[in-house]
Amino acid sequence: MKRFFQTFIYIMALFLLGTACDPIVDRDSLSNSFNPDDIKLEVIQSTEGGNGLTLKMNTPGVAGYWDYNIDKSFTDKVVVNYPIPGKAVFTYHVTTAYMEGNDPAKTSYVSKQIEVQIDQLDQELPPNYYRLVGNDLEGKKWVFDGGPGADDRMWWYMSPGNDPTQWATAWWNAGGTGAGPADASGYMQFDLNGAANYTYHDGSTSQLGSFKFNKDYTKLTLMNAPILGNDSQRINADGEYQIIELTEEKMILYNPVSAGGTGWTWIFKPMN
Repeated sequence: MKRFFQTFIYIMALFLLGTACDPIVDRDSLSNSFNPDDIKLEVIQSTEGGNGLTLKMNTPGVAGYWDYNIDKSFTDKVVVNYPIPGKAVFTYHVTTAYMEGNDPAKTSYVSKQIEVQIDQLDQELPPNYYRLVGNDLEGKKWVFDGGPGADDRMWWYMSPGNDPTQWATAWWNAGGTGAGPADASGYMQFDLNGAANYTYHDGSTSQLGSFKFNKDYTKLTLMNAPILGNDSQRINADGEYQIIELTEEKMILYNPVSAGGTGWTWIFKPMN
């Protein structure tokens, strides 16, 4: 019996020694092995060359999201009346198990793109596109509904914060009774010429960006170019503004939290 226990202990010691000598795997050095060729994408047009699209990701057992330029959707299927004619490129991002440093915030994605040619906008778009860009989607310019000097009107002012219902309450009428923003004589231009283009003009120089609506068309986001009334103390850092009103003749935008925790309101009209 004594010899049995001695043999057992010796075998276990050899096992533990061998385990201790196994190399340590650096998880951070592991790469993502998912093959993009395994992602099967499909675009179905409701009419030949038309803008009524159904985007489909047909690979079973994977999850991710569509980036279709004007928005993102965490689904395998998206149905959209796409507003931009020409060649469109859509991307599906597959979520993978690899996370850098085991940090969920650094989840790795593998992407696949698909192209489609849109020759005609034969499917009607949501009304806010026509109001913002023009009835015939020809492009449209917007300016402040007042100014550029103090004129006692309300077109750029401090308002109560985090309360869109109070957008018309002016705590400080910085445009109508003050100096107004430095770019008060400028304009904003929106068009769909190959992309959802937004161009900011400050009166002397211009900057090209892009725009998008949220899903229920209650917010307008301006990307890579600032809003008219470009004051760092008033603008939304993410370029996102709540739409209080958008008609053919007026656009009212509201930032719920500007400097000091107040709100800020912009009122625009079409440029003549």
